[in-house]
Amino acid sequence: MQIPERVKTHWWRAALVVAAVVVACFSTSPFAGLFGVVPIVVWCLLAPSRRSGLIVGAVLLVLLAWFVLPGALGFAGHWVPAPIEVYWLHTTIAAVVCAIGARRGFIGLFLLVVAGFVVTGGALFAAYESPPGDEGVAPGPAGLRITRDFNCGSHNCWGVLEATGDRASEVLRDYVTARNFTPAPSLTGVARFCRHTGLVVDHEVCTDIRPLGPAAARLEWYVN
Repeated sequence: MQIPERVKTHWWRAALVVAAVVVACFSTSPFAGLFGVVPIVVWCLLAPSRRSGLIVGAVLLVLLAWFVLPGALGFAGHWVPAPIEVYWLHTTIAAVVCAIGARRGFIGLFLLVVAGFVVTGGALFAAYESPPGDEGVAPGPAGLRITRDFNCGSHNCWGVLEATGDRASEVLRDYVTARNFTPAPSLTGVARFCRHTGLVVDHEVCTDIRPLGPAAARLEWYVN
């Protein structure tokens, strides 16, 4: 059976989108990962040739991987993009890359950037006074019995893990430390660990670990 000429000519466009979807599947936020695929879809519609399409597409794939994979793997530091930056910063950089590669379609790329900032605003509004996500803390260490809950008050919400088991407090400390949380000054007299991410905007997640006895502890995490 002969492969249609159109498929032989444009197979790389579908391959780029599929590769982007695979990378996005690793995102800690399914919607953020899906949104990160949009610039590559736009590029596949704008690319003037296979050569430039593959070169710029590879750059966009690397860019998407940078914004998705380090956070998914639990890395920290100011070289690791914050979750919210996928919407606006990744979109803006990707639009610039597409504009350089295509040299056309500037209105569509401008609308893509605007959409990124609009979605950023929506994501920030949705997160206002809502419980934090897993943030690299949940579900907790496997060696302990864990119950999970959320609390809200004074215009803030925080997650709670109640842990029981041998050396629960120490196990929780080792658990968050292994996920790149580092000791921070205590605000309430209990052990506090924080993790920073964000290229432009600092995204700080902190945990307070409170011993409840020799075999029980309470971990609270929140986003500053």
